[in-house]
Amino acid sequence: MPPSAALEMLPQDFSTRPDASHGWQGWIPFIARLITFGGALALTAFATYQMVLIVSGGSVTVLQWIMVALFCITFVWIALAACAGLVGFLFSGKSRRVGEVDLSEKKTVLLMPVYNEDPKETCAALYSMGMALYEKQLGEQFEIFIISDSNDPDVWVQETAAVDKLKTALAGKLNVWYRRRHDNTAKKAGNVHEFVSRWGSRYDYMLVLDADSLLSAETLHTLMMEMASDPKSGIIQTLPCLYRGDTLFARIQQFAGAVYGPIVAQGITAWQGNDGNYWGHNAIIRVSAFAEAAGLPRIGGVKPFEGDILSHDFVEAALMRRAGWNVRMLPALKGSWEESPPSLSDVAVRDRRWAQGNIQHLAVLKARGLRWPNRFHMLTGVMAYMASPFWLALILIGIVMAIQIHYVNVEYFSESVSLYPNWPVFDSERMIQLFIFTMAIVLLPKCFGLIRAFFHAPLRQPLGIIRMTLGMLVEVFFSVLYAPIFMLIHSKHILDIFRGQDSGWATQQRQSSGIPWLQLCKQHVWHTAIGIGLTALVYFYSPMLLVWLSPILVGLILSIPLSALSGSKTLAKGLRKIGILNIPEEQRTYPIFETREKFAAQLSQTLASVSILSMGQNSDYQDRHFQLVEALPPVKKGEAPMHRLSVEYKLNDAQNREELLGWLDKKEKLALLNEKHLFDKFCQLAT
Repeated sequence: MPPSAALEMLPQDFSTRPDASHGWQGWIPFIARLITFGGALALTAFATYQMVLIVSGGSVTVLQWIMVALFCITFVWIALAACAGLVGFLFSGKSRRVGEVDLSEKKTVLLMPVYNEDPKETCAALYSMGMALYEKQLGEQFEIFIISDSNDPDVWVQETAAVDKLKTALAGKLNVWYRRRHDNTAKKAGNVHEFVSRWGSRYDYMLVLDADSLLSAETLHTLMMEMASDPKSGIIQTLPCLYRGDTLFARIQQFAGAVYGPIVAQGITAWQGNDGNYWGHNAIIRVSAFAEAAGLPRIGGVKPFEGDILSHDFVEAALMRRAGWNVRMLPALKGSWEESPPSLSDVAVRDRRWAQGNIQHLAVLKARGLRWPNRFHMLTGVMAYMASPFWLALILIGIVMAIQIHYVNVEYFSESVSLYPNWPVFDSERMIQLFIFTMAIVLLPKCFGLIRAFFHAPLRQPLGIIRMTLGMLVEVFFSVLYAPIFMLIHSKHILDIFRGQDSGWATQQRQSSGIPWLQLCKQHVWHTAIGIGLTALVYFYSPMLLVWLSPILVGLILSIPLSALSGSKTLAKGLRKIGILNIPEEQRTYPIFETREKFAAQLSQTLASVSILSMGQNSDYQDRHFQLVEALPPVKKGEAPMHRLSVEYKLNDAQNREELLGWLDKKEKLALLNEKHLFDKFCQLAT
């Protein structure tokens, strides 16, 4: 670790409004906001009015009014996406290009937080970025700092071995620092906070990475110049492109990101202006501004709101903007990449944590001084998951009304005096028209993205118009089938969150390792059962409604094979071979990709033999590991270091190393790897 360079970072007070000014941002954000929000309100008003006309043929029941309300809530979000897509189509935002700026006195840290990640992949990415910066003669302006929260002892020994190889490979080219925390307080946000508090003054800017992040040297240089040229910039976010996908689900996501993503990102950039958002990675941040304005408090109250803020990035952006710093995005800046989760199951695990973090934002919305676009960003994050139970409720109410109509038709007349039966009446012709209109609004951003791609040479030339069109059809087909599965998954997430169940902190799966069929059956058996049950129910009471709900019901009934298919490498490989769902990164050679793959292959050979047991037989590995271990904090009075004492006791009883390791749990193994004198005793045991 480098010498201490402390920078105070205090928790912000949500009850006070900072003394900060936010000036006029120009006509483009004003017009873009008018089109996005005004257009979405107009479309929602029109669609809701049509829905009212649909149910107004007779006496409108309570269920029909609830259905109209739910339709309005769900429609407004697809209308916002469509209008943002239109804005992106009209305002083809370009990255602001500054002239050369003197960066000789500036220092940027590539900050990579890791938590039980594959060290081969993380260190290979850092090596490729470090070498690219060195070759561009930027080694003096950048440093690499890995901040680890890894608590799996088997991962940790490989992590320190990989970091040692990284440090050696970049020696004399780029400084590489490493620190592993002993206490995972506040998770990733807490790790970054501790880094800023201890070493923030050493750096002007930090470029926060995710474990799967990769940025070109040109992009890193541009971001640093952009930040240095604008003293009011607090955060500049790039648009990461998905890449390296080798499963069906990952390739669908990266194709959508390549073709539709730029339109959506340009639309968001146009209307948000300097009131931008931060996605937690692949963004450059002014360290002093971050320390001054973005310290996160713990939230009080009851679960799921109380505790550390999980989805910290949205809140940090809002707090920095509240303090007067500009938060903006460069959607046209290329050379920023990340990876997609490989399967539907992996996304579901990640979304559980994200859902809880986003729901917490409901407690943050009351903070004083927040700009309304930042509040809207948080509300959008909430609705990304809350929309699912609303959609599910809308479907269930439709089914209940179908059952009601069935029985009312049998009873014919209610007890009240009337010449006509009292049952829900629908204008079927208008309903079909509204359905077509709604589907058009859903597909509008995709169509805008595809049209743009047709006229955008970097996409058209490597992919081809016909293959892009076929790719869109494949993407839409699977998106329709996966949508109802996600609806139930997210609805279950929301239910668990409001029951007070914590998401925990699971390691994110970034590479496909295959999911056993038994596990898939356990994950989706209820989705299948619900699909079959609803199909039987609707078929009995309203066969016509079955036609309307068939895409949803088919997706649920086939959820197990569809989930298995999402992680299929064979299908992904076949589609890639015929040019379907391809992306530009697969059609040309990128030196930074090749450098990463070569170093990853070298690390793979090295790490194959690294373990706690093998480290006991290799004094070099031991020395290098303990050089990277931070000293344990002093034991508090009245508290016994139980795991350390337990290891010492078991060391005295063990006959050999394998026996001892069989006795130790994860926390005890961490204690063994934390203290040199304990490991020396371990090495004295028989092999």
